[in-house]
Amino acid sequence: MKAALFVLSLLGQPTIPISDRVPIFNVEALCRDVSADDKASGLTLAQDAGECVRDETIAQQQLSSTWLTVPGPARDSCEGEAAAGGIESYVDLLTCLQMAGWANPTPPPKPPLRGASKMRNAKNELQNELKN
Repeated sequence: MKAALFVLSLLGQPTIPISDRVPIFNVEALCRDVSADDKASGLTLAQDAGECVRDETIAQQQLSSTWLTVPGPARDSCEGEAAAGGIESYVDLLTCLQMAGWANPTPPPKPPLRGASKMRNAKNELQNELKN
């Protein structure tokens, strides 16, 4: 990342700190994978990939409206957490900021956002292991 910023500065383009904008995540691929894993595991709460993308898009829109009101260190910390392990989720990012008290919580939509949340997936995996 430092190399990319260095190259941009050499090209004469102003460098903008990455945390000044909502990160760009590839949620379509992630949601397809999560949906396929849920269905393969036989989960009764398996989420359709389209629903997952919708939830992730709603979370991204909510982040866009509050991102610059959150201090940089909190954005950086939550962004790192939301992208941990190669699983990038706007729902996880929004949840992290809300838990830290930085993003203004909005009334949850009906049904609540599930997206590609690692916490939901980990819980489902644990439930499956306990059944076996």
